[in-house]
Amino acid sequence: MNERIRPFQSIHFKIAIVFMLLLLTTIEIIGAYFVKQLEQQNIKTFEESIVVQPYITSQLASELTSNDTDTANRNIKTIVGEIDNASISEVLVVDNKLVVRGTSNANDQGDIGQRTPNSGIKKGIYANHKQTQITSDGHGSYYTAITPLTNPGADANQVVGAIYVRASMDDVYRNINSITLIFLTASLVAGLLGMVISIFIARAITQPIDEMKKQAIRMADGDYSGQVRIYGQDELGQLAVAVNNLSIRVEEAQEVSDAERRRLDSVLSHMTDGVIATDRRGKVTIINETALNFLNTTSDEMIGESILKVLGIEQDYSFRDLLETKQEMVIEPNKIIREHHGNTTGPANLGSTTTDDPKLAPGLDQEMILHVDFSLIQRETGFINGLVCVLHDITEQEKNEHERREFVSNVSHELRTPLTSVRSYIEALNDGAWQDPKLAPQFLSVTQEETDRMIRMINELLALSRMDQGTAKMELEYVNLNEFFNYILDRFDMMIKTENERGDGFHHLPQKTYSIKREFAPRDLWVELDTDKMMQVIDNIMNNAIKYSPDGGVITARLIENQQSVVVSISDQGLGIPRKDINKIFDRFYRVDKARSRKQGGTGLGLAISKEVVEAHHGHIWVDSAEGRGSTFYISLPYQSYENGDEWDAEN
Repeated sequence: MNERIRPFQSIHFKIAIVFMLLLLTTIEIIGAYFVKQLEQQNIKTFEESIVVQPYITSQLASELTSNDTDTANRNIKTIVGEIDNASISEVLVVDNKLVVRGTSNANDQGDIGQRTPNSGIKKGIYANHKQTQITSDGHGSYYTAITPLTNPGADANQVVGAIYVRASMDDVYRNINSITLIFLTASLVAGLLGMVISIFIARAITQPIDEMKKQAIRMADGDYSGQVRIYGQDELGQLAVAVNNLSIRVEEAQEVSDAERRRLDSVLSHMTDGVIATDRRGKVTIINETALNFLNTTSDEMIGESILKVLGIEQDYSFRDLLETKQEMVIEPNKIIREHHGNTTGPANLGSTTTDDPKLAPGLDQEMILHVDFSLIQRETGFINGLVCVLHDITEQEKNEHERREFVSNVSHELRTPLTSVRSYIEALNDGAWQDPKLAPQFLSVTQEETDRMIRMINELLALSRMDQGTAKMELEYVNLNEFFNYILDRFDMMIKTENERGDGFHHLPQKTYSIKREFAPRDLWVELDTDKMMQVIDNIMNNAIKYSPDGGVITARLIENQQSVVVSISDQGLGIPRKDINKIFDRFYRVDKARSRKQGGTGLGLAISKEVVEAHHGHIWVDSAEGRGSTFYISLPYQSYENGDEWDAEN
């Protein structure tokens, strides 16, 4: 978030203040040093200007050694009066007994002959060293100098007195103050100029920084189109170039990242496997559309949910178990949904019927089965970020495996029964039954029938195998379906007249009476067929209709024309098919009544072969039946109508 910066918090303000403080500090230090030096120089010059000439001090010393005090005092007064220095305000001459011998102040002439109370003069005489001092009072500043006077005779170290000089320093300090005022004025002007310069300098420094800040904010918001202006080739200019390059690199990286993310999203969305990703705590962070369809849920319900709860394994596993073992497993999502919604009406096994729960995966006649595989989301350092769960739909595989096991079991059973029968009869014949003129022919006849049944079964299995592999050839030709269907039905009509007759490849038909009723379309219907295979289909359905119809029943054969298809239907008045068996009637080796079907010589493959043949013609076969009310088998074949011989006209 871009918060507004207060003026005194701005780096622009800080740089200006720092520059100003540095400038003022420098000026003040230089000014203080300059004023101090100026003061010392002026004081030194002032001291030199008020120094009493040596000849004067020599004369005063001679007078102080004179024995004629009065004459000496008059001479001292004359000498003091001859000192011509406008800066000197007072001159006082004192002997070594601290008695005032002369003064330049007319008002203090009465002090001559009196002891001076000035302790500084006493100290200067006793110390035999010149004493200077600067003092101030309510009237101004003064410079005082006490110079000892020594005997000009033989003993030069003998102090005979001192001369006290007092001078006003008002002019000196007035000059110093004037110079100081000038310096302060100049400092103020320099400070103002420095402030203006510091503002420009700070702006020159902060403006590129501010632009780089704005560019960084735009980059944070996802806008990489702007560029920072380069003001020079200095460090800030190089930094601006680096920011511009960074913006370009980040934009390119973002585009690559977005492309990769879109590609990953597209891959995840179009994967046939479900994918679920979690964080390191096991909470779902990513789930693709396939996984949502498998689990029949929405993304909002799944994001943030525990993977254990999503898969319905929270009672058996912990998230640590999944991380450590990465164990594969098989789950049934409809069972999980029922448990989450409190519906546990029965076990979720393969082949169980669908329920009325609206949350269950739609369109399933059996439970969906998912294979779950886990893998870790791991950094190069070994740190685990989460888990990826891949859901693979193995419902069809399990169904195929179930059908394969059932198929092998059925084939084994179907072959074992006639083989056992054949073996039993052959053993009986081998034990001597072949010599019995009544039993031997019967045993051989049964053996032949069982052998024929095994041969038919093997041929049908081979036919199914060729169809499954796509190697069965279709010999297609345009056939008048009305005549073709009539031809097949006429063959079955002939069986009414011939008792126990065997047809070409027909099963042995029991002795019963029946009639065939025809209801055909009024005009000829030409359809592209493989006549041999389609004849086998209709034979299978007619044979079943005859087998399961009651004695004296009516079999109704219909031929109906629709807009884009022609429908062949065969109805009987037999026992019918229970509703629970209708969806399985076309499965291989499936029989509604196994004992009765086997007794009548069926292999359980006829309808399965019929379905494969019809679908090879791009058609569809189905049955409508109710237990105790008979069955109607329908065959729908693609059909294109030709009006008034258009096809022949086109060829001619």
